[in-house]
Amino acid sequence: MSERVKANKKSPAPVAAAKADAALPVLGPLGMLRWAWTQLTSMRTALFLLLLLAVAAVPGSLFPQRPANPFVVTQYIKDNAEYGELLDTLQLFDVYSSAWFSAIYILLFISLIGCVVPRAIAHYKAMRSQPPRTPKRLSRLPEYGTLVVPASANFPASDAINSAAGLLRKRGYRVEVRDDDGARPSLGAERGFAKEVGNLVFHTSLIGVLVSVAIGGLFGYSGQRILVEGDTFVNTLVGYDQFTPGANFQSSQLQPYSIQLDKFDVVFDRESPGKFGQPIDFNAEVTTRETPDAPAKQEVLKVNEPVTLGGTSIYLTGNGYAPVVTIRDGAGNVAMQGPVVAKLQGENYYSSVVIKVPDAKPDQLGFVGFFLPTAFITDEGISFSGDPDLFNPQLTLNSYFGDLGLDNGSPQNVFELDVADLTPLNNRNLDAGGITLAPGSTYTLPDGKGSISFDSVKRYVGVDIHHNPGQLYALIFALLAVAGLIVSLYVNRRRVWIRTGTHDDGRTMVEYGLLARGEDHRLAGEAQAIRKLLAEEWDLDDSGSTQQTPSRQGDNGADSVTTPTGSAGPTKDQ
Repeated sequence: MSERVKANKKSPAPVAAAKADAALPVLGPLGMLRWAWTQLTSMRTALFLLLLLAVAAVPGSLFPQRPANPFVVTQYIKDNAEYGELLDTLQLFDVYSSAWFSAIYILLFISLIGCVVPRAIAHYKAMRSQPPRTPKRLSRLPEYGTLVVPASANFPASDAINSAAGLLRKRGYRVEVRDDDGARPSLGAERGFAKEVGNLVFHTSLIGVLVSVAIGGLFGYSGQRILVEGDTFVNTLVGYDQFTPGANFQSSQLQPYSIQLDKFDVVFDRESPGKFGQPIDFNAEVTTRETPDAPAKQEVLKVNEPVTLGGTSIYLTGNGYAPVVTIRDGAGNVAMQGPVVAKLQGENYYSSVVIKVPDAKPDQLGFVGFFLPTAFITDEGISFSGDPDLFNPQLTLNSYFGDLGLDNGSPQNVFELDVADLTPLNNRNLDAGGITLAPGSTYTLPDGKGSISFDSVKRYVGVDIHHNPGQLYALIFALLAVAGLIVSLYVNRRRVWIRTGTHDDGRTMVEYGLLARGEDHRLAGEAQAIRKLLAEEWDLDDSGSTQQTPSRQGDNGADSVTTPTGSAGPTKDQ
């Protein structure tokens, strides 16, 4: 053992002292920015941000969202006063437009760009570069084999290497022949660049999906509207029952198209015992106009078959009955006339009905009850709907008078009536009893408050209207992402090297080796295919060859393998 080693073993203090005295270089502001950029643009960070974005979206399904239903959010905060305000401060009722969700979204966007751009540049340079130099020892490669062309074939080494190059080019390899006029010519070939291209397409498409979703969130909008048979919807802000705009929505985006519900038909099952009376088909006949001056067009709106107008898609989402009523006040004047949307509540289109008549004089009137398409009454006097079709329609109501609370400007649900401050006129607990109406009948309210007539029944539909300018692009990028992922998974990056030389006895000796970048379980099959092509091209009898090892194949029936002279130690693949 040398004296220096002995000294170091006996006296480690100088090493410790040197470490203690070593000063780390100061990064400085620019160095810190470079370090932060390197961390942000790593693939690990991109995957982490993608997972974090999915986790951040979870509160959007746990808590009501203000853009979808502000009334529910307000009520939620009132019902949970101890923590509702805190949740609102944390923007948990506006998850998808919150500062923290947007920050994750933007960071993911930047991270993906920072990952893709350098990789694309590096891949472009790799595609323009030549295959790596031929290793000195091909026998060290995972797949290796030799072939011998007999001297009688008079097939020099240069012709063999050029012939092999032609075969590999036909097989899709990018080939470079080296020293084709020398004693030991060789070639390098590689293919599978589409694997990295697919990977880049996949990640670039993810960026495209993010951009498309952002465009839809910024410039899109959605809304709902209930249409009774005969009603017309015009695409203006006041025409919506509920409207949710994008962050950068402008009213000028609304194209003034119109859609009128002419007729709505429902087909009920009348054959299956277990599903008798269940709806099996919905068909809405509508008249549409792209612009006010455009000609009318007859179309059919069905479930999962939307009508497209003005860049928006109109979907059929619900339906029900709308009893047509006429209500006169105490002075005999018509205070309300028209259809009233009945909200579905149970089987066989059992529906609740709420009617508010703020224009009635001298007192405002309110009605609460239910509508039965086919009314039946039990022995206990309870009414129920026995069939969803209009075989015996019946309107059963309780009436009230007083201040409906509509004059103070507070928003109210049209399907609910707060009767706490109202005086009842009709219900089963009063002497007047409840109101039961069939089509064409009229009931006179007690105390000279007016009357109500049940004129007829119409059908209504609920439609969802969506405008998403990024939807088509999101679909295109999603398909590209899937295609890129498939290519990156099933295409393999491979390299092939072949070296030839002439033996002293005139035989042409050929050795080849294959290497895959990453795992490639089909590399052995590729080696067999290349060997077969070479043997067929050179008319060699390869039937007698044997597999010496799982990845080593000997020459075609020769007693021994003698490679041309000049072989040296192996070199590392570049």
